[in-house]
Amino acid sequence: MDLFKESENLVLFKVEKDGLNLQDFLYHKDLSGRLFRRLYKDKKIYVNGKLMRKNLILQKGDLVSLLFEDEEENTDAEVMDLDIIYEDFDLLIVNKDSNTVVHPTKSHQHGTLSNGLSYYFKEKGIKKKIRFVNRLDMDTTGILIVAKNPFAHQQIALQFESLSVEKRYKAIVRGIVEKDTGTIDLPIGREETDSIKKTVIDGGQGAITKYKVIERYKDATLVDVQILTGRSHQIRVHFHHIGHPIIGDSLYGEKSPFIERQSLHSYYIKIKHPRNKEDIEFIASLPNDMERLVEHLNDK
Repeated sequence: MDLFKESENLVLFKVEKDGLNLQDFLYHKDLSGRLFRRLYKDKKIYVNGKLMRKNLILQKGDLVSLLFEDEEENTDAEVMDLDIIYEDFDLLIVNKDSNTVVHPTKSHQHGTLSNGLSYYFKEKGIKKKIRFVNRLDMDTTGILIVAKNPFAHQQIALQFESLSVEKRYKAIVRGIVEKDTGTIDLPIGREETDSIKKTVIDGGQGAITKYKVIERYKDATLVDVQILTGRSHQIRVHFHHIGHPIIGDSLYGEKSPFIERQSLHSYYIKIKHPRNKEDIEFIASLPNDMERLVEHLNDK
């Protein structure tokens, strides 16, 4: 392999100044200690194309290479229509459809997004494991980030952990939300030990949801929602608590004859690219079922 040419298997860093040793240099590039130790042990870190000790003092202009081997994805491959928004060496950004589970489970062995991506990877010759960085409920549509190598996964996961990722949703909720903007800062916890249902509860995990009204209808509101924390069911729980459950959400509200799921869509994400740290943003347009619901509400 050419250790001076970037690829899905090779991440390159150019040293900008003298003085740091190899380990500290990669630490300053936000490489986790665990990933560094693994790569170093497996002899997958190079300086100017050669294996070097971790305490080597780097010079300006040196080229540090991280090599990631080909991998085999074991998820059963199934043909699936995928809405791929973006793809490069490190990332694959998918707009997930409704009624789609992300990972195979006991009750969903087939037809998951992982099955479809496994087929896509094999067809495209992408010899990597499928690494989802974020999650969406089965009936929530929108943007999912898939990392193509351990480095990209670790870098984006770090951004999610530090709450530096900007995530925005669109939701259609019951009733008229009177304030044009608002913040819901209420802790969330499990309602019962053996229940998937969450609720606002003293002693729960901190959760902050900001919203802005986009459009009001006769008895419903389209809102733009930004979550500053990533709690399970956060948007659904918070809007149910303030008396505006998401339309179609049978767990926290009631079913709707006009949409077969909760009308919640992850339409916007902004992250820093794992290699160059530049801001990149992704947008997924409102899905057809939510568009139809808006049309119905406009006709009332």
